[in-house]
Amino acid sequence: MSLTHEIRFTLNGVQRSATVGIEISALQLLRDVIGLTGTKYGCGEGECGACTIIVDGRSVNACLQFAVDCDGREITTVEGLSGDARAQALQQAFVAHGAVQCGFCTPGMMVQATHLLASQPRPDAAVAKRAIEGNLCRCTGYQKIVEAIVQAGESLAAGDVA
Repeated sequence: MSLTHEIRFTLNGVQRSATVGIEISALQLLRDVIGLTGTKYGCGEGECGACTIIVDGRSVNACLQFAVDCDGREITTVEGLSGDARAQALQQAFVAHGAVQCGFCTPGMMVQATHLLASQPRPDAAVAKRAIEGNLCRCTGYQKIVEAIVQAGESLAAGDVA
């Protein structure tokens, strides 16, 4: 039995392949094998959300997802959000509301919030708060982040995204 596997997947819209050990997480695949460091290592236990990615349309903690389980899947990381109008609206709203402080949680928050806006384009504060429950922020107290997510939805609906 081989301890490594060749996997093929779509990463941020680009077909990729990699040879990975069976014990390697998707987070290690992204950061150590591929070199994309936007997805952060926070806790390694699925508790903080700093490593949030989208796999086949579902938000997951990359630290808990085995890389071999990414075979044949479509993965979106924070780097893959560039050019997405929802992510652009979120970036503008995060800055306007002071929702970025140390920035460590920001990639995971951005991925999760963009994912939310894809399914619920105009979330209210309660929906936004529930969507980011799995993403820890030690600096903002969450209120500014929730306000930014709501504002981003409103900006998108009004066509106010630059």
